[in-house]
Amino acid sequence: MTIGVICNNEVITVKRDTSVLHAAMLMRQHHVGDVVVIEIHKDKVVPIGIVTDRDIVIELVATELDCNVITVGDIMGTNLTVIKASEGIFEAIRTMTSKGVRRLPIVDYDGELVGIVTLDDLLLLLSKELGALTKLVSREQKNEASRRR
Repeated sequence: MTIGVICNNEVITVKRDTSVLHAAMLMRQHHVGDVVVIEIHKDKVVPIGIVTDRDIVIELVATELDCNVITVGDIMGTNLTVIKASEGIFEAIRTMTSKGVRRLPIVDYDGELVGIVTLDDLLLLLSKELGALTKLVSREQKNEASRRR
């Protein structure tokens, strides 16, 4: 299964000049912990950064800066890690682990934003899969017990 199949395609996006206050309001409105910062390149939506709720707390709230004046471009990380939608789930996990990121924008072959996957998304998916494996073990034990009677 590819990461593009399980990613969330409803990504909340903002442009670089969006105020941090507006970004925070979007996060609250959409119940998400991040916004992806984008630019438009030849009619393609290209991710260039990400701002998280933690970024806002650490960079603005804790330093008492005005979130009406500071833009997401001012606080976003400059080295955005993305992964192609055609990559596998375990490749996404390896990428997130090696880069130390909890959120991973998903792009197509042209670099256009198509979705996002988070650590929480992957934990939910893996826990469901592990639950299915647990049921298999239980079923196997029941089958073996019934054959021995």
